Amino acid sequence: QVQLQESGGGLVQAGGSLRLSCAASGRTFSSYAMGWFRQAPGKEREFVAAISRSGDSTYYGDNVKGRFTISRDNAKNTVYLRMDSLKPEETAVYYCAATSTSSTYYSRRYLYDYWGQGTQVTVSS
Repeated sequence: QVQLQESGGGLVQAGGSLRLSCAASGRTFSSYAMGWFRQAPGKEREFVAAISRSGDSTYYGDNVKGRFTISRDNAKNTVYLRMDSLKPEETAVYYCAATSTSSTYYSRRYLYDYWGQGTQVTVSS
């Protein structure tokens, strides 16, 4: 069992930056690839970014490439999402997730075994 807890959300102006953190507890963190998703009201949960177990490989949704950066610190059992140049339409609840599967299809929600409760990000115009 893995417990995930996101933090770092809040209110930011358009063009601003935030860094989200997701702390994991339970089984060995480095055994899991990690992902970030987001869900705006009335919309489906959307893939944002993912990172492999070692951190050597990263994957991004088309909408965030070049602006968001995912990273992890296996010694601290934490994955991060640095978000720059935020846009109002990126207002959403951001979730981190963990998967024990090694794959290149990290954008697929069904791949993930564990999810956090989410953290709200609000981008004002």
